[in-house]
Amino acid sequence: MSMAQVCCDSASAAAAVVGPEAEVRARARAERRRRAGEAGRWKHAPVAAGTAEAATRKRRVEAGELLVARKHGAASVAGRRREMEDALSVHEAFAAGGAGRCDFYGVFDGHGCSHVAEACRDRMHELLAEELAAGADEEGPAAQRHPAAWTAAMERCFARMDAEVTSASGRAAASASCRCDAHKCDHVGSTAVVAVVEERRLVVAHCGDSRAVLCRGGDGTAPVPLSSDHKPDRPDEQERIEAAGGRVIFWEGARVLGVLAMSRAIGDGYLKPYVCSVPEVTVADLADGDECLILASDGLWDVVSNEAACEVARACLRRGREKWCAEAAALLTKLALARRSSDNVSVVVVDLRRKNH
Repeated sequence: MSMAQVCCDSASAAAAVVGPEAEVRARARAERRRRAGEAGRWKHAPVAAGTAEAATRKRRVEAGELLVARKHGAASVAGRRREMEDALSVHEAFAAGGAGRCDFYGVFDGHGCSHVAEACRDRMHELLAEELAAGADEEGPAAQRHPAAWTAAMERCFARMDAEVTSASGRAAASASCRCDAHKCDHVGSTAVVAVVEERRLVVAHCGDSRAVLCRGGDGTAPVPLSSDHKPDRPDEQERIEAAGGRVIFWEGARVLGVLAMSRAIGDGYLKPYVCSVPEVTVADLADGDECLILASDGLWDVVSNEAACEVARACLRRGREKWCAEAAALLTKLALARRSSDNVSVVVVDLRRKNH
């Protein structure tokens, strides 16, 4: 059976990754809203000051989270883990300025606890908007969107995010609101893969092993990887770690000092300088044949190839439904769970077709 057939057979269940218990909870919430006289519970995502357009509306579904909008969809499930340590970020028109619209999408896969991933979810887009505004003030709005300016802005954004979560005040705030012991907050970190979609350009920055993949050109066309996983045994990463005085030890896979299975992350203060937060940045021009962007945590990529993920997305696109991105994100999480993914699974699918921008 082809991947497209699997998608079509599952399409009736694709609107949300939920079970019967979640349906009961949803009905209970609807009844509470009716009694309270509410028309609905749409929430607007926070955005940076000066945003010209409304923020993305959210709809949360217990036993997972489904974000639905015209241009994108996202799903996040705990899967076989007891704790949910992933976080998603979606902010339309997050940065003001005269260089055109740009939307922000991010996936953050925490380890040790969830508070670093949650901090990235809440702050990363704000920090990037500030860096873009600062660049515009110094060099003018046209310069702020050049590839070199994007790379510099992303690097400063990631550095500030890392400093916030590893500072004494950041650790104290986290220890008051999360399950980890205060003295172990330095052992908590998160991957980060973020994408900014402009009118005709795509900017991706990442540290860790969450991944961005571009589905381009229709059936038979190979997906375009926009990130390369930061693994300790990647030759250039191993060289960097050893040059800093660290070691890559193979214990259930390659690990920094035998502990962490990725070589870059936000947080993880106890492993610095071997684990750094410097992102790799990719700036790509969008082509007419580009279909969608997939961002996901390794809970998906450990069991689903880039090619299979794009095939699922295309199968949903061909059905022609308005919310095909949400269906694709939901189906990808279902596919990862069916393939026995042992981790949290979080997926964002963004429609890149020209008529939608």
